[in-house]
Amino acid sequence: MPKINAQQREARRDRLLAAALKCFSRDGFHQTTTADIVRESGVSQGTLYLYFKSKDDLIAALADDRHQHEAALNALAEHEEDPLKSILALVRLYAERLSDISQSDALRVGLQGWAEALRNERVRIGVLDGVSLARTALVRVIRRGQRTGVFRRDLDAEAMASLLVAIFQGFVLRAVWEPRRDLEPCFKLVSELVRNTLIHARPD
Repeated sequence: MPKINAQQREARRDRLLAAALKCFSRDGFHQTTTADIVRESGVSQGTLYLYFKSKDDLIAALADDRHQHEAALNALAEHEEDPLKSILALVRLYAERLSDISQSDALRVGLQGWAEALRNERVRIGVLDGVSLARTALVRVIRRGQRTGVFRRDLDAEAMASLLVAIFQGFVLRAVWEPRRDLEPCFKLVSELVRNTLIHARPD
């Protein structure tokens, strides 16, 4: 077999993951076979096993790639000096992802991952790691705003971050169930909720 360079190996890995994503989105984790993924990707069965030892490895790799993308979104938003703008940037970036029709397969597979996490410990750990990435980024920004006096100091940063994560998890469901529904009015309300909750003092 001729040797391939690192760029070619990466391209082949991406091709396999793209095929797996499409198959999982269409048929689910349990109905999809490695033969389906091989057929979708156009590579040989042997080539698939050079990169991934099992279907679970493919599921985990898709989750890892998603987490890396989300970590990049978090880092981009956190670069904002104003903590309020950081939070609103995170809201906007995640909203744009949910509204992007090209992300529909990824959203469907992510949602399947939540269900699979109920029976597969490896998947559960991956799901929780992904949630932790977003929540931790939000907590950092909220606490930065509290230290600088921009956000109210009586607010529980962990609870606020968990609330925002839960809201977006709900939007994932809506985006998968009704992919063509306009969620923009909802995202505007989330931004208003962020401003009102983080800045306005709690009434006595």
